[in-house]
Amino acid sequence: MAELHGQVDDRFAPVAQALSAALDAVDVGASAAVYLDGEPVADLWGGYADAARTVAWDRDTIVNVFSTTKPMVALCALILADRGELDLDAPVARYWPEFAAAGKHDVLVRHLLGHTAGLQDWDTPVSVADLCDGPAVTARLAAQAPRWEPGAAGGYHSLTFGFLVGEVIARVSGRSVGTFFAEEVAGPLGADFHIGLAPEHDHRVAALIAAPGGDKPEGFAVGASDANTPQWRRAEIPAVNGHGNARSVAAVQSVLASGGVGGNGVRLLSPAGCERVLEEQFRGTDRVLQSPITWGLGYRLENRTCSWGGWGGSLVLNDLDRRLTVAYVMNQVLWEDDYLRGLSIVMAAYEALDA
Repeated sequence: MAELHGQVDDRFAPVAQALSAALDAVDVGASAAVYLDGEPVADLWGGYADAARTVAWDRDTIVNVFSTTKPMVALCALILADRGELDLDAPVARYWPEFAAAGKHDVLVRHLLGHTAGLQDWDTPVSVADLCDGPAVTARLAAQAPRWEPGAAGGYHSLTFGFLVGEVIARVSGRSVGTFFAEEVAGPLGADFHIGLAPEHDHRVAALIAAPGGDKPEGFAVGASDANTPQWRRAEIPAVNGHGNARSVAAVQSVLASGGVGGNGVRLLSPAGCERVLEEQFRGTDRVLQSPITWGLGYRLENRTCSWGGWGGSLVLNDLDRRLTVAYVMNQVLWEDDYLRGLSIVMAAYEALDA
């Protein structure tokens, strides 16, 4: 079994076994974390931060987690809503007047969070360079018409989600979503997660390793190699370019599963504010994913769990009833069955909890 580092309560030994098995099978480097009642019960890492397996993955290694960034952005919106500064039932144009163009005056903030706004892509193709120019691509979204009646259907807003919700956060708070997250969430919690990465952290970043099938599937705008560039790291691409490790992902997201209080005693949400994440926005076949899904406010819902994962394999899950948070991140990208590694960590956590 692959060697692991970190700490794990004896009860949660199955999580260590699952991570070790993933490293033996396909992973190069990875970390996993479990929080229960807002406190860490597993904080583990192992493997290597580079494809040549010459640099060990250590306690402070971080990596681009792609769409596991979205729950961080959603949490920021929920915090503003809980404070009474953001009305999720208000038209987006109340906060962002330019957004009313092209018939979008009735699009609500909750439509953005619930992937039902009909703005799942740009009307003309975008490049990685375009994505790194947040104001420009955000302005393009404000100018275009929705693809369907907002609120009437669900379609995963894979790249646009962060620019849309992030702009609302910026208009309400006066700060970019990356800055708001750093000052209001990561900073108070002491969480090593970043939306837009400063250069002094570059030496800690594990390079993403392309999947066996290549850098990116046909039709994808972004590949593993793009995420390894300084241009990508410096930008705020709030749907997909968050950098962190499993500990930081779980530390932030466990706020939802522990009634709004972080592990260090900092309250970010009221209990009622946490419950809002479970407000169902769409149930049915997602027009983009082409699979059944239930969307809440920024998360996939299943009963009283809210979760989401990133392309390539990272994942976070919150169980509000069991007060459980599970996170997994890695540097080996997979195209097919990428979620199975994270799912094995989740299943091991439940096995331990139910033993």
